[in-house]
Amino acid sequence: MNISIQGLHKKYSNGNQALKDVNLEIKEGMFGLLGPNGAGKSSLIRILVSLMKPSSGQVIVNGKDAAKNRAYVRGMLGYLPQDFSFFSNLKTYEFLDYAARLAGMSSRKKRNEAVDRLLEDVGLFDVRSRKASKLSGGMKRRLGIAQALINEPQIIIVDEPTTGLDPEERIRFRNLLARLGSKDVSIILSTHIVADISSICEHMALLNKGEIAFSGSPEELIRQAQGHVWSIYATEKEYLEINQKYEVVATVMMNDGWKITVVADEVIGYKAEPVHPNLEHAYVYFVEHTLKKVQR
Repeated sequence: MNISIQGLHKKYSNGNQALKDVNLEIKEGMFGLLGPNGAGKSSLIRILVSLMKPSSGQVIVNGKDAAKNRAYVRGMLGYLPQDFSFFSNLKTYEFLDYAARLAGMSSRKKRNEAVDRLLEDVGLFDVRSRKASKLSGGMKRRLGIAQALINEPQIIIVDEPTTGLDPEERIRFRNLLARLGSKDVSIILSTHIVADISSICEHMALLNKGEIAFSGSPEELIRQAQGHVWSIYATEKEYLEINQKYEVVATVMMNDGWKITVVADEVIGYKAEPVHPNLEHAYVYFVEHTLKKVQR
């Protein structure tokens, strides 16, 4: 499986340039698309799932132009949009059966087998007779991924899947995606939550103001922040000063003051120790320092 995004531009009728010369290569496994709200992630996703045409450029899936082969692409695609909705009067298994029929699964026996298997896979078999509208937020997201998998897709695209979930459900959903990513499929995870990328994605791209600012592995982005993350041990007075001088990513109250984690090229005037960066540190450093230097 190979998805090649070549010179993609999208300009809306109101003049908003959502995407600018986007070029990406996406292969099998987990691919994270990271960026702040308004970066252009949803526009890119809508083009990838054939809900919107680009102003210019193309998406090539296994050597075929997606715009000219929409039925081919949609036949191998599973999609979980950010605002997933369903018929509220349907029970959980009825909704999934309905999704199977929409996917062209005409055999009742095959539908029943597929529905039961997927409900088991996403941990909803025990609530299969509950109305979908009565499921918790996390359960609804898992039902959403089940409907995206009903036709055994080779490409799975999920848009902001963990927004609004509690920590336990967020971890459960990430684990579900990780299991799917171990199969011979391409999974594109679009999110503004750094932890979603760091825990399960092998490759990633950072989208900023419609442009690809970074493309590579999470480890490559983390290496760029090496030597630029610091722990400062500060008094109450210093705490206020540091928040004004540096980009603060974490604070911990201690018995004798504060432990503050900042991203900066250097720390002057305070007791500071270098910290091995994680992806969240690297993301903040890249956006607040690397990108801003380029834009000056």
